[in-house]
Amino acid sequence: GRVLKDTLKDASGSFAWVDDTTFYYVVADENLRPYRVFRHILGENPKKDRLVYEEKDKKQFLGLSHSSSEQYLFVYSAGKVTTEVWYLPVSDPLGKLECFEPRKEGIEYFVDHRAGDFWILTNWKAPNFQIMKTSLTETARRHWKPFVKNSKASLRTNILLFRDYMVVTETTAGLPQISVYEFAKKKWHSVKFKDPVYSVAPGGSVREFDTNVLRLHYSSPVQPDTVYDYDMSKRRLKQLKVQPVKGHSPSKYRCERVFVKGHDGTKVPLTLLYRKGTKRNGKAPGYLYGYGSYGASMPAGFPARRDVYRLVDRGFVYALAHPRGGEEMGRQWYLNGKFLKKKNTFKDFIACAEYLIDEKWVRPGQLATCGGSAGGMLMGAVMNMRPDLFGAVIAHVPFVDVLNTMLDKDLPLTQLEYKEWGNPAEAKFYKYIKSYSPYDNVARKTYPPLMVTCGLNDPRVTYWEPAKWVAKLRELKKGDHPIVFKTNMGAGHFGQSGRFQHLEEQAEEFAFILKTFGLVG
Repeated sequence: GRVLKDTLKDASGSFAWVDDTTFYYVVADENLRPYRVFRHILGENPKKDRLVYEEKDKKQFLGLSHSSSEQYLFVYSAGKVTTEVWYLPVSDPLGKLECFEPRKEGIEYFVDHRAGDFWILTNWKAPNFQIMKTSLTETARRHWKPFVKNSKASLRTNILLFRDYMVVTETTAGLPQISVYEFAKKKWHSVKFKDPVYSVAPGGSVREFDTNVLRLHYSSPVQPDTVYDYDMSKRRLKQLKVQPVKGHSPSKYRCERVFVKGHDGTKVPLTLLYRKGTKRNGKAPGYLYGYGSYGASMPAGFPARRDVYRLVDRGFVYALAHPRGGEEMGRQWYLNGKFLKKKNTFKDFIACAEYLIDEKWVRPGQLATCGGSAGGMLMGAVMNMRPDLFGAVIAHVPFVDVLNTMLDKDLPLTQLEYKEWGNPAEAKFYKYIKSYSPYDNVARKTYPPLMVTCGLNDPRVTYWEPAKWVAKLRELKKGDHPIVFKTNMGAGHFGQSGRFQHLEEQAEEFAFILKTFGLVG
């Protein structure tokens, strides 16, 4: 009922209690990298807080979590492709952290606890991750025993342990799956969902260990965010709440998943959303969104930017591409879209754009496309490669000066990013990055109408990147297509934080598209 005097400076936001008075927290360095773990006891002078772990490798970030059983504290040191975990029994809050398994380049592992075992989700000898377990006293990798082996068809993304159940989240054929294992019966079953395309994940405020209820957050391109409780023993879904969206009726819309043939024959997933009754006659305008980097899968749920419906209600076909570089089709999908295979991402996206036009979903010349950050790099690359495909391009905080940024080791994220793009100090990466970096490949040609945004306080994509890119485009482009450039003087990487300010930004983007297509005065 009162505010305590305890004040901790430079905290990263990651912290965990181990008893009523003791907690651990992570501190960030001058580049905002979480790198130190301290222990604090309520009421004591923070200057006396004990440093319990420091991560000296600048490619690794620290974070804290509890085991599902709440009997262990875990300290994660995570890089792009390498993980190391330290652990502490909460019964010994002042004890010494122990290393679970020393890091090895390229090996990722995540640890949980149940009964007398540690459970591990790892890519060790398993590109799509396997589930292993070991005793509480033998944590070295040589003691890990397989429980669920690697699958070529499914990427394991997480495990959740309960007293009587284990829940595994997977991605199969581009869609998330929820599988439940009953320890007593030694049987698996899967949770079924109604929509042809959807997003689902465990989560929410209820997270008990001794329970048979799993809380799920579900949505689809037509179904707003829905909270379910799933009874794992009775195998029943109970709907608790649907996020109200004023004026929205799912029955007015249709969604589907198609697979587009890429440049090398690879089938690329594409999610479509449109109004019921929309005809494939090549007359509808379109909006294509994409990302395709860092192994980040784009969930095919209710659009986070739900104002997309303002376009759909005007007859637009909304499309979400899932190119290589994400992980929608497994770990190899990611590996085939990074390093010296990055151009697959751009070519997959171009194939999706061509499909929308060739299959008469969208009118030629009226396909708008959008992406942000690494997705902004995607916009710059495809615009250089195929400027004729797009009627309007929107690039939010675009990472477009890839080569120069990756050559600057003093920037906060550069060394960490070597694991995604490659280190241009090596000739092969220098030449390859230079061959696609949007800034380095601007040429004297006709580019589509372009809208670019950036944030003055963005630590991820520094504001001068898009500024340089826009200046070069304005200098070299042919024709009179507009280039609109907006620098947000009070925001960072994710734009304005206020609800209405964020809506204003979306309105500006959609107004630009509608104006460009001649759909408004």
